[in-house]
Amino acid sequence: MTAGLYACRGMMKTLLIEKVSPGGLIALTERVENYPGFPDGVGGYELTERILKQAKKFGLEIVNGEVNQITSGQNAFTIRTVSKEYQALAVIIATGTKARKLGIPDEDKFIGRGISHCATCDAPFFKNKEVIVVGGGDTAVEEGMFLTKFARKVSIVHRRDKLRAQAIIQQRAFANPKMQFFWNSVPQNIIAKDRIEGLKVKNTITGALTEIKADGIFLFIGYNPNTSFLNGFIHLDDAGCIIVDSEMKTSRSGVYACGDVIKKSLRQLVNACGEGATAAFNAQKHIEDLRGK
Repeated sequence: MTAGLYACRGMMKTLLIEKVSPGGLIALTERVENYPGFPDGVGGYELTERILKQAKKFGLEIVNGEVNQITSGQNAFTIRTVSKEYQALAVIIATGTKARKLGIPDEDKFIGRGISHCATCDAPFFKNKEVIVVGGGDTAVEEGMFLTKFARKVSIVHRRDKLRAQAIIQQRAFANPKMQFFWNSVPQNIIAKDRIEGLKVKNTITGALTEIKADGIFLFIGYNPNTSFLNGFIHLDDAGCIIVDSEMKTSRSGVYACGDVIKKSLRQLVNACGEGATAAFNAQKHIEDLRGK
């Protein structure tokens, strides 16, 4: 959305092709506390709506569709969805990521039926129940704390002996009486019949198996970049993230990328916005260089 906003302000005719709804993962985040200008925090959906309204004000057009191929011609690109084709002089890829799976038996069977990747969406279904959160980063711990507003107990299962979340987030979690922690533990099997009853985990040091009782399991073990549609179109790293330079340029002239889909060390809203602005600025320069050719 930020790339679209800056591109429109640069007087470029700009189209945002969105698979579901603008905002991506941030729209599903209950509270954003570290975005500048909001000292009391702001709801992820509210912030998304604000940015979207601002981008539309400057002329951003939005269509729903999933891009399945980008091809290049002479100084131009064709962007294909299932039903339509679009032409452009520059392309900015900001497709984000999707939640990673555990890869254990019956996982797919119970997604949406006790297994979730979004506490904000599904926490109310587990009022006064016990739930498990798998993961140890910022998202896992923050979503775990949010779940304590509904569940009577939240068990954090983490493969390491300490959390990866920021120190201030860890302090809040350790102080929460509803949270307990299973260290050096990895999921082995889902315990279920018609519904989720718990999770069997294995200690990575002792090999001991433990059954944790739960009515629901929330997975926050990282994300995979949405780049499968590129099919060798631009250079990716081993994890499938798009490789860019400081100007958000990819390996193909006229193609830029920004946000969580690129290779970087910090995946936060604040730097995604900066990358979007940078990508739009350099896309504009690229198009201006094409004039007269």
